[in-house]
Amino acid sequence: MEVDLSASISAFTDFFTTTYKAKIDHLATIYPKQRSLVVDYSDLEKFDPDLSDALIKTPELIIDAAEESIKKLNLSIATGAVFAPHIRFSNLPTEDMLIEQVSSKNIKEFVAFKGVVTKRAEIMHRTKVALFKCTLCDSEIKLFVGRNFTPPKRCDSCGKFALKQMEEESTYTDIQRAEVQELLERVKGGAPAAHIELLLEDDLVNSLAPGDNVEIAGILRLKPPMKMRQKQDMIYSRYIEVNSITSMRKDFEEIEITKEEERRFKEMGNDPKITETIVNSIAPSIYGHYEVKKALALQLFGGTHGKTMRGGMTIRDDIHILLIGDPGSAKSRCLQSVSEIAPKSIYVSGKSVSSAGLTVAAEKDELGEGGWTLKAGALVLASGGTAQIDEFDKIEDEDRAALHEAMESQSISVAKAGIVAKFRTKTAILAAANPKYGRFDQTKNLAEQFEIPPTLLSRFDLIFPIVDVLDEEKDAKLADHILSTHMGKEKIETESVDKDILRKYIAYARRKIFPKLMPAASEKIKQFYVELRGRSKDSGSVAITPRYLEGLVRLAEAHAKIHLSETVEETDAEVAINLFKYVMGQIMTDKATGMFDIDVVTTGKPKSEREKLQKADTILEIIREHLRTKDSAPVEEVIGDAKSYDIDEPSARRIISELLRRGVVYEKEYGHIKIVGE
Repeated sequence: MEVDLSASISAFTDFFTTTYKAKIDHLATIYPKQRSLVVDYSDLEKFDPDLSDALIKTPELIIDAAEESIKKLNLSIATGAVFAPHIRFSNLPTEDMLIEQVSSKNIKEFVAFKGVVTKRAEIMHRTKVALFKCTLCDSEIKLFVGRNFTPPKRCDSCGKFALKQMEEESTYTDIQRAEVQELLERVKGGAPAAHIELLLEDDLVNSLAPGDNVEIAGILRLKPPMKMRQKQDMIYSRYIEVNSITSMRKDFEEIEITKEEERRFKEMGNDPKITETIVNSIAPSIYGHYEVKKALALQLFGGTHGKTMRGGMTIRDDIHILLIGDPGSAKSRCLQSVSEIAPKSIYVSGKSVSSAGLTVAAEKDELGEGGWTLKAGALVLASGGTAQIDEFDKIEDEDRAALHEAMESQSISVAKAGIVAKFRTKTAILAAANPKYGRFDQTKNLAEQFEIPPTLLSRFDLIFPIVDVLDEEKDAKLADHILSTHMGKEKIETESVDKDILRKYIAYARRKIFPKLMPAASEKIKQFYVELRGRSKDSGSVAITPRYLEGLVRLAEAHAKIHLSETVEETDAEVAINLFKYVMGQIMTDKATGMFDIDVVTTGKPKSEREKLQKADTILEIIREHLRTKDSAPVEEVIGDAKSYDIDEPSARRIISELLRRGVVYEKEYGHIKIVGE
């Protein structure tokens, strides 16, 4: 049934020749390089409310009318081609819609929603104008291929069933399938994120990549049902025929903040106790662990975004934190609390996660023609927010290797199934792990008890060992706290903020506040760094590396953000330094010497351990020297020779007995030793 579009066409002609005249003239100069005219829905609504309403209800007809009216303007362009751009509508009022709310009522209607792209297929080509030729009488027929097109079989000239499509002489348009899922910050806790398939056409092809946050406007269409074993239940799946895509590069833009809330946040920022209030709001059910909670608060706010080095390389502003603790010390509870508060977050558990699930998966493409496609994993989808990884020590080694690049340069380079790509992972990582032997041994260096490679450990800005110390007074308070919670008599002694308010406050700070480092704060951090480096010169160990210097700056900036301050002052630097000193005292201290030693984390062994190993190697060399001329090495002579290498007698005897105990050397006869297997 033909629908009369003349009224809509004349309305669009008026609209294009008045409101959008300048935009159309500009497009005509660059057409066909740019083939779309983007119309802001609010402009159309102001011009003709009835026309804008009709666009939502009958988009196909209205878009056809708009494209027809622009053709009728008969604009001349430099190439001499017909000026027929696509008309795309953006900024629709239905943007509050969630993907899960798109229902059968919306079929054939215009819908708009926001989502994150999870995968994109290869480009394919759809016939636009098909040319058919009769194999008997050579007569030709050209047909426009629209929706529900059925190819003709009978020739109009000779009446025979001899028509054949001439593929190479037909004209085509590019199409591409993609998939988007609900934005993480809009999914209510624990609900699975709904997803929907997209169909992109012509100049929209390749305009999005997995991990992008986009606003989609398009027509909801049905896919024909698949015939399963000759039985057809008339059940249809759906897809969106995309009309326009608007990229939303900014993170946290989704969280709506009213003017009233903004005023309240400014008041909160001026409160000198705001840091304490926020710290108390994180995992309030957990007793103690003030430093850990403070670090988690700083991580939620993050450093100053958008800083670059000379040469254009961006400086990481996300803070990575690792919690390693005895079983039952509420690590997972901390992670879950952060996951609930963070405006955008993903929670994964190490035992059930693979490197593909964390980074990018290559999977068989069901959208295209069965090739391969890349699907964004947890760190890519959480880009711009935080990712909580529980049971970090249970991740397989090869899967953990994928984290090195994601944590430092905040990107993931992929070469899978013949596809080479790079994804953005601007994600702050909060990980929790257990010690190697289940519990910490207080007599050994804590860093030796981690089942995590030193290369990865050094990428964390702060590492907290949560040690279960037996202390009667503390234990009594903790028992009181837990039992009163179970009895419903929870004592609220400290001020805290509601979870939803805190989430908005964090989003506001991350969106609007970009603190700059002031000379006083810079000098304070420099002093601390230089003093630590100077102290380590005497002992021969390395107390701090430049990587941790950047970490201190990030922590200071995050503290300034909590106060909504545009500058990083000396007090902010002090908070960062004190937190770092606390971590160093806990984890980066060599038990043998009592000195700060960053190598405990970066190499897995403090200086005292490395020296012991070097001395053991020296003694083995002395034994080998003796064995070149004799059948066995006399212990007393080995000890005598060791003195010339600055190894005193007690140390030499201790090392020889250690080598005997480990089975590296054996006693051939009393006072004479040999190396096993040599």
